[in-house]
Amino acid sequence: MIFTPNEIALLLVALLAGLVLGLMMSGRGKYKRLWREEQSAHHHAIRDRDARLKAANERIGELERQSAPIAPGTATAVAGGVHGRDDLSRINGISQTQEIALNEAGYHRYGQIAALNGEQEATLEARLGLKPGTIAHEDWRGQASALERGEKPGLLSRLTGQA
Repeated sequence: MIFTPNEIALLLVALLAGLVLGLMMSGRGKYKRLWREEQSAHHHAIRDRDARLKAANERIGELERQSAPIAPGTATAVAGGVHGRDDLSRINGISQTQEIALNEAGYHRYGQIAALNGEQEATLEARLGLKPGTIAHEDWRGQASALERGEKPGLLSRLTGQA
């Protein structure tokens, strides 16, 4: 097969056009370089994440070794024993959230509740969002006194108004 000068010229023009188009589209490795940079950044992010997770898991393990496991239902008893607090939610009318609010207000023991005066009752009722007179009506002071003495007020004693 013999090529004529015109065919050779056309082949050279097509080759040159392909070379120019190839160089224009390749960006001289720009996209390959950007892909490698993105891949490198991704690997660094994964290594950083894994290092943070490892450190967090080590910290959790350390905290678990420092504290003994707490069985369900004993958390309040342990917290009361450790921090010198009574379980104020044992008083009829005090919920767990109200107990937290009482603790934040500085009331941690049954004796403190038993020693409340009228002004302190009004302040607590406002702080807890209770109707005025609720503390007196539910006899928080009497229940707290009974709990402080080690007596657990029963339903009958609450209904009759005796501590």
